[in-house]
Amino acid sequence: MHARIQTWFPFGIQICLNGREWLARSMDAAGLGYQRRDNCFTWLQDADRAQRMMDRQVRSDWPTLLNGIARSLNPQHAAMFAGFPMEYYRSTYQSEWATDIMFGQVARLAHLYPRLVQHGLTTFLSPDVMRFLGRRAPAIGTIPPRLEAEVVSDVKRRPEGVRIKHRAGENSIKMYDKQGSVLRVETTINDASDFKTFRAPENQPDAEPSWQCMRKGVADLPRRAAVSQAANDRYFDALASVEDSTSLGELAARLCRPARHKGRRVRALNPNAPDDAALLTAISRGEFTVNGFRNRDIRTLLFTKGSTTTAARKRQAAAVSRKLCLLRAHHLIRKVPRTHRYRLTKAGRIAVTALIAARNANTKELTKLAA
Repeated sequence: MHARIQTWFPFGIQICLNGREWLARSMDAAGLGYQRRDNCFTWLQDADRAQRMMDRQVRSDWPTLLNGIARSLNPQHAAMFAGFPMEYYRSTYQSEWATDIMFGQVARLAHLYPRLVQHGLTTFLSPDVMRFLGRRAPAIGTIPPRLEAEVVSDVKRRPEGVRIKHRAGENSIKMYDKQGSVLRVETTINDASDFKTFRAPENQPDAEPSWQCMRKGVADLPRRAAVSQAANDRYFDALASVEDSTSLGELAARLCRPARHKGRRVRALNPNAPDDAALLTAISRGEFTVNGFRNRDIRTLLFTKGSTTTAARKRQAAAVSRKLCLLRAHHLIRKVPRTHRYRLTKAGRIAVTALIAARNANTKELTKLAA
């Protein structure tokens, strides 16, 4: 855990705790070997034992530890409040909880990481980000109408590598590679009220425990760590689908056979035909990742020369409707309930991405892969 903890009264004190520095000193005391670069470990002599040491951090006696630091910064505290004793209020201003996966070979992470970033940016929609960070999102994949927080995903290239970040309100989850061999997913909590903790209501210590909003106070640090780890786990689970063993031949074979939709026979797709290739390229565009696409969105892309008459526009709309029916029959897209929008299915995203990549690859690239 990397946390900024504030104590208040009679003056504010901000303390920054670096969890990996804590772990390094614990391993030094225990005589455990490790390799550390910057703020990550690239090798651990005993990973299980190191994890147990890290787990003890959350269960520390935070009031005692923080009071000791505060007293050293304000040695006159006892004298100042001799007639009216007071203690500091300790709150967690910000916490960062990271999960690191160490790769034995740099080349393996280098091969996998670009695909993870691409998968995270093009596949994880706003409802997915909300679920990662503990917010409720409808199963149909829409945004709750009462949501006031902004949900944003972005990618940035930094000197140490590429970072992808998803933010919902003031909380976020991000992924980046460290030192070439460490894959890190990290949850940052600035607004603890987004989460719940099972406790008695404030100022009612004898009441029955119930689910209450998480507090910033250090008393809820164990719960904060638990929800952060759960968010990291959900993100890793979602990334696991990036590896797909289905061959390109199998994907193409499924689409190149006729299908049925609502009892009617639908023709096969031909990914190499110009019209079908243009359709697959249109539905895979990045701007449709979050909100999906409508008939008119695809119509604008496929019919570059705008129609000047109402009759022509209706003919084009009908043609796109038939194409959308074709895609639904092959399970490449699904309709968003109670809307006129469509989204790629998970299988559709995999198939369309693979087919477009294969179609755009040149002979030199393919020969290189086959060698």
